[in-house]
Amino acid sequence: MNSFWRTRQGIGILLIILATFAFAALDTATKHATTLVPVLMLLWFRYAFQAVVTFAMRFPVQRGGLFKTANPRFQALRGTLLLVTSACSFFGLQQLPVGEFTAIVMLTPLVAVVLAALVLKTPVSRTRWVLMLFGFLGVLLVIRPGGKVFGWALLFPALLVTTYAWFQMLTSQMSADENPYTTHFFTGLVGALLMTPVVIFSWSTPALLAHWPWFVLVGFLGTFGHLMLIRAYMHASAAVITPYLYTQIAFATLCGWVIFDHVPDAVAWAGILVIAVCGVCNSMITARAFAKAASLRVG
Repeated sequence: MNSFWRTRQGIGILLIILATFAFAALDTATKHATTLVPVLMLLWFRYAFQAVVTFAMRFPVQRGGLFKTANPRFQALRGTLLLVTSACSFFGLQQLPVGEFTAIVMLTPLVAVVLAALVLKTPVSRTRWVLMLFGFLGVLLVIRPGGKVFGWALLFPALLVTTYAWFQMLTSQMSADENPYTTHFFTGLVGALLMTPVVIFSWSTPALLAHWPWFVLVGFLGTFGHLMLIRAYMHASAAVITPYLYTQIAFATLCGWVIFDHVPDAVAWAGILVIAVCGVCNSMITARAFAKAASLRVG
């Protein structure tokens, strides 16, 4: 058993779990930091940190290749989509519990399947449509009227799921043509550039000096999480590691309990479980499809 964790697949799984922990910690740190500093300033710093750190890490290795991209317009669009996703996260987490917020966001892969069917005309099985339906029912259990998260702030995760689904589709289309570290650099650069003219109106030097560890922590967790995600996909196939993305729900709920003393109620737990099961089943279907396609190519 121990030998498995030394294989490329085992390392990929460990890296994806590390990435999901970083993302859960990022959401938790963001929820607290937005009570101390301007949200737009924190958002700008998160992307500027990623751009600077990625440049420092990868330019000595890639040199000019770090800036070479076959799809500059798609890089700009991808960076914009992730910036909007992060903005929805930062503002949404001000109002919503971390665990429930993360559970709703985990509906994204299922939404991406629907978008692929509608936009790219990708065939979608009846089973996937059923999983999509049950996934939405799970969300309704989490956000039901009278529950702890029902309110106008649900607009943020709703928009986030949409933009993040488009982001995932675009990332999938670009992955074969782009160096992942180049894409990671452009993501940070695009986000920082778009936020620069906006952050001027909410800049607070006293807030930066007083709470700079929170800026650094948010920047580090976002950058580190995405780097671990890149490394995970370099070690193992998406079919192997995608189901483990749902460990983020457990980490987020744990962080929400430890830091904010918040635990979802019984009905919300049921919704979270339904979302997670539907997501994992969708990932398993994808894994089987990849395996079947690979065996046909070999044959």
